[in-house]
Amino acid sequence: MVERSLTRCLAAGLVPLVPFLWLCVLFLVPFLIVLKISLSDPAVAQPPYTPVFDWSDIAGFFSQLDFENFGLLVEDDLYFRAVLSSVRIAAVSTLLLLLVGFPIAYGMARAPERHRSLLVALVILPFWTSFLIRIYAWIAILKPEGLLTQALMGIGLISEPLDILNTETAVYVGIVYAYLPFMVLPLYATLEKMDDTLLEAALDLGSTPWRSFWTITVPLAMPGIVAGSLLCFIPAVGEFVIPDLLGGSETLMIGRQLWSEFFSNRDWPLASAVAILLLLLLVVPIVIYRDVEARRVEARP
Repeated sequence: MVERSLTRCLAAGLVPLVPFLWLCVLFLVPFLIVLKISLSDPAVAQPPYTPVFDWSDIAGFFSQLDFENFGLLVEDDLYFRAVLSSVRIAAVSTLLLLLVGFPIAYGMARAPERHRSLLVALVILPFWTSFLIRIYAWIAILKPEGLLTQALMGIGLISEPLDILNTETAVYVGIVYAYLPFMVLPLYATLEKMDDTLLEAALDLGSTPWRSFWTITVPLAMPGIVAGSLLCFIPAVGEFVIPDLLGGSETLMIGRQLWSEFFSNRDWPLASAVAILLLLLLVVPIVIYRDVEARRVEARP
């Protein structure tokens, strides 16, 4: 019996140990490497930064690390404007995704049960195609002589070609298209579990459909709204491909600055500092989400 209890305790201890080791190997270690590079100085060498870790001179290694790159991020308003622009574009895109995704998820949740699996498959169908190819397709759609202009001119809505490509509008279109499934699926999972009898009871008590929607549907869908918003906002802040392909030269986002420092300027330390700044920027909504979820769980009867 003692050996069996010891085995069970050991097995129970290994259960949380496996994901903990996974996070350490795939998150903590890479983060420490990037943090170390961000505290280094650029060098014309391989690797293009100094100092390189040396077991024989650990004290000298740490003495060469500095916060010069983070000081540059504070001094140069380019990075501050890039952060503000990234947050603004990500926030507006998330709001647009919510406005577009909520009706879709609501319609899926209210569809006959035999059709729901097909509707979910249609939502995730774009993932079967390369993300890069799908964004390139929007170039053919949004360019002045593209499909959108030809279609609108063909039905007489416009008389001149649209100038959408290489603007922030095109960036919003690309982000909403690319991240829409990440908004729809959490909302659908929440709305599908909603009890329809609550809406019927509200209508029987004299409530209007619009009031029932705001007082019953929206509060019950709030976990899906928060989860979908975070799933869209967090990657949208650091988005690079969509602003680079669909946005213009004035579309300033922190992801593009990170790519520029890393590949164009080959300033790995500064690029790593930008990456750390981006990570700290994304930690805030994650902490807020965790706090909201903790309060929601505690409030359950």
